[in-house]
Formats: sequence, structure tokens, C-alpha cells
Amino acid sequence: MTSRPAVSLAERKRQLVVDELTEAAFGLLTTQGFDAVTVDEIAAGAGVSKRTFFRYFASKEDVIVRFLAELGAGIRAELAARPASEPPSAALRHAVSVPLAACGEHGDRALRAVQLILRTPALHARFLERQAEWHEELTAELAHRLDRDPAADLYPRLAAGMALTAFGTVLERWSDSDGAADPTALTARAFAVLAPALDAPAA
Repeated sequence: MTSRPAVSLAERKRQLVVDELTEAAFGLLTTQGFDAVTVDEIAAGAGVSKRTFFRYFASKEDVIVRFLAELGAGIRAELAARPASEPPSAALRHAVSVPLAACGEHGDRALRAVQLILRTPALHARFLERQAEWHEELTAELAHRLDRDPAADLYPRLAAGMALTAFGTVLERWSDSDGAADPTALTARAFAVLAPALDAPAA
């Protein structure tokens, strides 16, 4: 019988502080607005010092953006794990549907984070920076998957961009619906539109 590695006391303490800071930030930023809240107030809300805050986060933007960054971090890994014979549209749909479905599973917390990011220019800009990083990663993975040179072939970059456009569009629709819409169903609808363009050039 294989047991899971024990989590050290230091790791548990660190995660507890991160969780407390994140919850304090969500509560303050969503009720008072991004610009009205200071790092000192977030730290006080979590019961820690400002110095402690900066041990875990570089800025108040990072508290919120990290939530979606973590959701998007595995998109390339999800694509790499798909069967080689699977059409690009199906593989990409699965890759982006995992973080989108996770948003729905996280419920109100994820919804508050997404709405705050999409409605706050400073946070939205940071989120777009993250998406640009994911674009490069997906382009590289698609090129490898299809044995194409991304420097000479337009397809990998365009296909990655289409998938991330679908990702962003689903997030916006879900946010605008105040969580009523189903991210998984929205993703399926988006890729039904994109599938002919994604699959024909890759055939």
C-alpha cells in the first residue's frame, strides 16, 4: 500500500496564510472595489502584518490573478495528455474545459475572482499577460503534437489563439450570467463553432 507524502507543518502553515490572505482580499476587493483597498487592509483582514503579506504576494493584484493563473497553468499539460489521434478541436476543447469546469466547481469564490478581474482594468491587463504566456505554451505543444514548425506554419499559433479566445469568451459569458450559465456547456458550444476551422487544416 502506497501512502501519500506527508505535508510538512511549514507547508500547511504557508497554505493557511495564503488562504487567509486570499479570502480577506476577495472580501474587501469585491465589496469596496479594487482601487479603494490597500495592502495594509488586506493584511489586517487576514490578521497578519504587511511584511508577511509581501512574503506571499508581490502585490494586491497577484492575490486575485494567481487564482486564475493556477487554473490555467495545466492547459498545456492537458493538451499533451490527449490521444495523438484525437482531432485538434477535441483535444483543445478538453484542454481548456478543465480550468473552465473548475471555475464552476469553485462556485462563488471563482465567480467573484473572475468578475473582479474582467471588470478591473489593472487586473484584466495582468490576466491578458498570463493568457499571452499560455498562448506560447499551447502553440509549442500543438506544433509538437502535429509535427509542424511554428516559425513557418501559421496553424499552431492560430489554433492556440482560437482556443484561448473561446476560453476568454466562456469566462465572460459565465461572469455576465452571475454564474448561472454552465461553463462546460458554453465550452461545447464555442468549440462546435470552431471545430471546422480547427480540424480541416490539420487533416
